[in-house]
Amino acid sequence: MLDSQTVESAPLMNTMKVELVRVDDAFHFEATGVAGVKLDIDGSTDIGGHNAGARPMEMLLMGLAGCSAIDVVLVLQKQRQVIEDFRISVEGLREKNATPAPFRKIHLHYFLKGNLDPEKVRRAIDLSMDKYCSATAQLRPTAHIDYSFTIE
Repeated sequence: MLDSQTVESAPLMNTMKVELVRVDDAFHFEATGVAGVKLDIDGSTDIGGHNAGARPMEMLLMGLAGCSAIDVVLVLQKQRQVIEDFRISVEGLREKNATPAPFRKIHLHYFLKGNLDPEKVRRAIDLSMDKYCSATAQLRPTAHIDYSFTIE
């Protein structure tokens, strides 16, 4: 059972807070973060949802992709690499017939376009995966995370 106490700020920690509000009488919720941006979350139609938002587990993969993307772009910009286009495709494998059903394997494929040195791209992704990305650090204890990339 989880402790129902509020999170207290510690001197060496940053507090992050989001708010979740139920939108309908099923599983559609609206989440708002510190920047005020609203995200829709919903369940599948199999459980009575309306596909009106992302699934919570999809959002974990989106968060991983977003966290790593920011790292990689920052590193490549510092190395004066020219990025014309950037996207990531993420695939996660979860345990079947398990509750909970955590991710056990996650693969990210980075698609980049521009005047880019492949070794600098590889190093930027390695730095994200091994040093900078907090989402990777959060998921790595339960999931094997690997990547590949293509430069167009």
